[in-house]
Amino acid sequence: MQSYLDFEKPVADLEGKIAELKSLAATDQAVSIDEEVTRLSARADEALVEIYRRLTPWQKMQVARHPQRPHFTDYVTSLITEWTPLAGDRKYREDAALLAGFGRFEGQPVAVLGQEKGNSTETRLKHNFGMANPEGYRKAVRIMDMADRFNIPVLSFVDTAGAYPGIGAEERGQAEAIARSTEKSLELGVPNLAIIIGEGGSGGAIAIATANRVLMLENSIYSVISPEAGASILFRDAARAQDMATAQKITAQDLLGFGVIDGIIPEPAGGAHRHAERVMADTRSEISRFLTEFAGKSRLEVREHRREKFLAIGTNL
Repeated sequence: MQSYLDFEKPVADLEGKIAELKSLAATDQAVSIDEEVTRLSARADEALVEIYRRLTPWQKMQVARHPQRPHFTDYVTSLITEWTPLAGDRKYREDAALLAGFGRFEGQPVAVLGQEKGNSTETRLKHNFGMANPEGYRKAVRIMDMADRFNIPVLSFVDTAGAYPGIGAEERGQAEAIARSTEKSLELGVPNLAIIIGEGGSGGAIAIATANRVLMLENSIYSVISPEAGASILFRDAARAQDMATAQKITAQDLLGFGVIDGIIPEPAGGAHRHAERVMADTRSEISRFLTEFAGKSRLEVREHRREKFLAIGTNL
């Protein structure tokens, strides 16, 4: 069943009428609904295009958080073969919020990292809503270290509201673990690509998004703090989260203009949750282009490219 966001109400109403007509036709074969369904479907499509053509930053954030949006495991299933997940940080325990392992992309060995939010109550609790503990980032460091040792490119799929802020996580060194993961990403001699597929929240995102190339899906977001938390701190009023979302410049379009990211993967009107196959195909093309471009670069060239990229951020504003 399709889940609608508040601003999608016009589309929900039209598609609701279509469902009613189809239900009526199912009980009364004499009723002809084809012409009306075609008319309503065209109106729904037009409404969807118009709504998504002028999304505000707050609405983009809602799309990025949509419960039916493809998650990390969906991308792995669609893009990676021979997927072999590895568990544990060899220090404390396994963290199901950040998944990591090895597989093949179009036959080429790759290391794959990403936060998994889950798609049901059970899986969301299992994956802690995609908010990793220190052991998750230490596992990421372990996988990146293995990839670097065997000259295997690294792909990261970012989708998290942020690193888990619990007392236990802080006691086990959350900040240090994020810093070590960021450091490892920067020092890799193999090319790494980060794709923000939903939310890119704070250090929890940047720990695996410090890459040679950073891409964002068109309706994803990337920020140092959530609009709700930012509004509470700066405006002393969480109800002003919409104003904060606009002020933060969290959208892919804003960040491409600032040079923080390197490209945008387009989403058809309606978002990735309505057009998963199309988005997967475009993501596949971007990964393939990246791997081809960096295939001939030496380890030194890869490091220098990444270094220069991040040093250049903010210098041409």
